[in-house]
Amino acid sequence: MSENRQIFTLKQVVSSIRKTLEERYQQAYWVKAEMHKLNLYPSGHAFPELVQKENDKIVAQVSGSIWSHNFQRINRQFMVVVKEPLKEGTTLLIQVKVAFSETYGLSLQILDIDPNYSLGELQRERDETLHKLQAERLLNRNQQLNFPLLPQRIAIISADTSKGLSDFMKVLNNNPWNYHFFTMLFHAYLQGDMAVPSIIEQLKRIEKVKNHFDIVVIVRGGGGEVGLSCYNNYALCKEIASFPLPVLTGIGHSTNMTVAELVAFRNAITPTELADFLLQTFHDFSVPINDAGKSLRAYSKRLLEMHSQHFASETKHFKNSAHLYLNASKNKLVQKSQQFNAEAKTLILRKREALHFAQKESIAHTKRFFKLEKEHVLGFQLDLPQKLKALLDREKRNVQEAENMVNLMNPKNVLKRGYSITTVNGKTVHGEMAIQEGDFIQTKTYDLEIESIVQKISKHEE
Repeated sequence: MSENRQIFTLKQVVSSIRKTLEERYQQAYWVKAEMHKLNLYPSGHAFPELVQKENDKIVAQVSGSIWSHNFQRINRQFMVVVKEPLKEGTTLLIQVKVAFSETYGLSLQILDIDPNYSLGELQRERDETLHKLQAERLLNRNQQLNFPLLPQRIAIISADTSKGLSDFMKVLNNNPWNYHFFTMLFHAYLQGDMAVPSIIEQLKRIEKVKNHFDIVVIVRGGGGEVGLSCYNNYALCKEIASFPLPVLTGIGHSTNMTVAELVAFRNAITPTELADFLLQTFHDFSVPINDAGKSLRAYSKRLLEMHSQHFASETKHFKNSAHLYLNASKNKLVQKSQQFNAEAKTLILRKREALHFAQKESIAHTKRFFKLEKEHVLGFQLDLPQKLKALLDREKRNVQEAENMVNLMNPKNVLKRGYSITTVNGKTVHGEMAIQEGDFIQTKTYDLEIESIVQKISKHEE
């Protein structure tokens, strides 16, 4: 190890770096960068993070600083030009001076920010979004949907404290024609960094229950060009353009229409104008209906009067015709009654003669029937003793045969032929019974009862 090497302290090194940078970068520079985070402190100083992105990847990053007096001045300029304060997530044209501190390292001291450049960036984003949507054939997709005849069920995307929402609801609910609307609020941020993801999230929620709504409206109060910058965002505009329900916007007083308004089914400058449009759709439906109702009532009145006169004439004619018909029917009824009486008398005489003849025939037929049955009974009486005797003889033989069969099956007769019965504890011995040596068994023959003790057991082999 060399004993002559030169050693510096850390402070000497960073001080040397600071002097070199101060000598090299003495003037101020205009730099284009995205303000990733503002980092505003209660003291009024801000220490933003500045980045440069390429293909959504950060390729350069450095810390910045804005002293309180500069921050207030820049913020006032933004309020005058773009009608909004300085915020995160925007591309800015920044006047900076390179600064280096022995304790805090390298940073860019921000001296000024050009607010007019921010407006130009907004226009660039708007043009890029339009180009992408046109290439994907989405510009007129939502406008090609069928608009409901009566858009009564409305999904509203807005902030619950929005003045625009209040104006919109006031016009809908206080209309003098008592048109009724069903509305449901889907709360979302309407401007700032959270606006785009917030509105997209609510659109996706509505899409899941799209069958419950006719249209979607996005309403907010007035604002400057930058306040509407989120409505030029490609992801949000694509979601609106491809949404399955008509999307209507009323997002503020703007002379330069945003892409979201261009791709929506319909746009209005103010929420009040949008509400008036919805009321007009009810007018367009109800006025012709009311006119048709008036015409129908007038035509119905004339038709009723005409038919009333015709009915009175028909009633008079019917009354006369009925009177003539009743008289004619009365005469026919008298004639039919006289004819019926004559025919009834003739029929009664014929039926009476037929009944008398049938009575005679019945008596004669009965006598013949009783004579034949009497002869049949006498013949049966003569044959009965012989047939009864034959039946009794046959049954007697059957009884004797059954008695012989019973005697043959009597156990005593079986034993008499030389067979015996062996039991253990009163149960007949068979192949499945468990008999052991030393068990007490009984054997019955025709004339003997033998008691034994088992000394050996062996099975027959078939």
